Amino acid sequence: MTVKIQVGSPQIAIHQGHSVLLTETDGQIDSPSDKGLFFYDTRLVSSWRAYVNGASWELLNGAATSAFAARVFMTNPPILTEKGPVAAHTLGLCLTRHIHGGVHEDLDLTNQNDAPVRIALEIAVRSDFADLFEVKSGRLVRRGHVSTQWSDDAQRLATTYRNAAFERTIAITCSNTTCPAVYANGRIAFSVDLPPHGSWHTCLRYDLSDGHHVYTAPGECYGTGQPTLNEVELEKWQASVIKLESSNNGFERFFRQAIDDLAALRLPVRAAGETHTVPAAGLPWFVALFGRDTLISSLQTAFVHAEFATATLAALGAWQATERDDYRDAEPGKILHELRLGELAALKLVPHTPYYGSADATPLYLIALHTAWMATGDDSLLTRYLPAAERCLTWIDEFGDRDGDGFQEYETRSSAGLENQSWKDSGDALVYPDGSLVKGPKALCELQGYVYDAWLRMATIYDHLGHGAKADALRGKADDLFRKFNEVFWDEEAGFYAFALDGEKNKVMSVASNPGHCLWSGIVPEDRARRVVARLMQPDMFSGWGIRTLSSDHAAFNPYAYQKGAVWPHDNGMIAQGMQRYGFAAEAGTVAKAIFEAGEFFALGKMPELYAGLTRDATNFPVQYLGANVPQAWAAGSIFSLVQAMLGLEPDAPARKLYVDPCLPVWLKDVTLRACRVGDQTFDIRFWREDDGTTRFQVLKGDAAAVSARSSAAARRLLAGRATV
Repeated sequence: MTVKIQVGSPQIAIHQGHSVLLTETDGQIDSPSDKGLFFYDTRLVSSWRAYVNGASWELLNGAATSAFAARVFMTNPPILTEKGPVAAHTLGLCLTRHIHGGVHEDLDLTNQNDAPVRIALEIAVRSDFADLFEVKSGRLVRRGHVSTQWSDDAQRLATTYRNAAFERTIAITCSNTTCPAVYANGRIAFSVDLPPHGSWHTCLRYDLSDGHHVYTAPGECYGTGQPTLNEVELEKWQASVIKLESSNNGFERFFRQAIDDLAALRLPVRAAGETHTVPAAGLPWFVALFGRDTLISSLQTAFVHAEFATATLAALGAWQATERDDYRDAEPGKILHELRLGELAALKLVPHTPYYGSADATPLYLIALHTAWMATGDDSLLTRYLPAAERCLTWIDEFGDRDGDGFQEYETRSSAGLENQSWKDSGDALVYPDGSLVKGPKALCELQGYVYDAWLRMATIYDHLGHGAKADALRGKADDLFRKFNEVFWDEEAGFYAFALDGEKNKVMSVASNPGHCLWSGIVPEDRARRVVARLMQPDMFSGWGIRTLSSDHAAFNPYAYQKGAVWPHDNGMIAQGMQRYGFAAEAGTVAKAIFEAGEFFALGKMPELYAGLTRDATNFPVQYLGANVPQAWAAGSIFSLVQAMLGLEPDAPARKLYVDPCLPVWLKDVTLRACRVGDQTFDIRFWREDDGTTRFQVLKGDAAAVSARSSAAARRLLAGRATV
């Protein structure tokens, strides 16, 4: 008998936009804890508990029913009332919540007794208005002033926090009830008469304000049969994006869940007076505009929903740095790392206003511009964002290369800055082979690849715009970087690239996943690609659940460590794409299988940010990292990277072409893509694996002549032009 194991975090999280509700599995918020109702980086509810006649309810079961809704069933302990005792487990409380701006809460009581019951239902709510950074650190500092007002007439409890110009308000309104609420001793209380086998209902609506706008709770109760705003919006989203069908039902569900996770992470952000919808990085701690995370998610989803990429270009371009500010690690032309809107940011007690400590976001912006153009064919993107792109190019030359040696290095100048500013940005992520920390300005291998790729893509854009001299200059720089990178970073004895160069320009020969990104960017010569792929697939790197961030043979390896041994799905997705670009489709398929099969173990099929780098065997299962964000944009997006790797999708909307280079693995016999958009064209395409192992395709809808087979290796060589070792 096969046992289905579901791995997940012991909490309930629902969210929409900038509102996140994180509770225990019983729907309650203990204090002190890191749970709560968060809104624009501020915790508006820090404690929430329900009582029956002063006693705590007992949990039966609770779970999120969707990204934006949750339901919890509770029952009573034995209690005493003025009319006598009430036996345990004869009363029920069903707590239902859904979130859209604010939160709508339904409280439903049922009485299973043969006699009437009168009880006091109390909801104890507290608000500490803590900044998200302080909640995460567990070090809370009260700065401003809190005021609370209760209105009997309006049945509303309004609590406001003010500190100078910073303000947040939460207003809780009781409605749709047969008995009015009272407020005393920090609790909203109802005196409820329940007839034999009777029921009672009330609503609590939580309206949220940032001091400028009020975000009202949904007016309707959940589960009434009428679609909620979230459900209507989700249906529109699902109709607008690509669909995948397969006889492998598990993979089809996996893809569909990733689509829903990205829908749930849609985040409206204001920039330059306009609102743009971009993918938030992840729940619960990274519901914000990021540079690297948002850009990589946009690259992953360009064939799924190209609007993410175009919105990301607009939002990040509007926040592009214009001056040097060491506290924020800002330099002219640099793309931000993280923008926060809480109290600490408003008071400039953290540098996230925004903070620019990311060495890779700036070249990734250029890659995203080219990717968005190839997906949409919209020439206006090039003219609109060319000024921002050229500022990125200048930053790469003047600030990315700190010492003029031709390589990209980073080092924080901020007293509150990040030590590491690549995607592996934890403080202990970069280590020498003996496990000690790498110091000084660091030149990571993948940064060189990103810049190489960015220069080649911008050369293509310049060619299209008629700027041939600029295109030639960038290709010349890319040639030089290609040669120099392969001279300096390659280690012949190891058959692998250095993780990084340290501050003394010594090679850091720790075996890590980062060189896999060099395959993704195309900076690896063909005669070395096989050795890089083979090294990544060795047992110390490939766990069976995916490629680890650090070799299990390394002195600092820890399978539970954030970036020193864990498996990150997005990392694997990009590596698989890199493998496919060099013709290693079988290895890409093996990586895809590992990530997919790991994903099947996680609750609801939601791919977490990362999981432990334990070796797979017949008796174990993936172990989720404690504190991993779920859902997380580039973890969900890893599925789309894997699909691109297996099908070799290369849109060229300016030429009105879609190139494919499919190689389906044995475990995935067929895939049909529906509503695949390339510019103004839409295609349905079926791919299937023949008995001899070859993969064929048929255009079911759309112009069949516009879809052509072309090897991804040929496409890479075409983009690279003259680049050789």
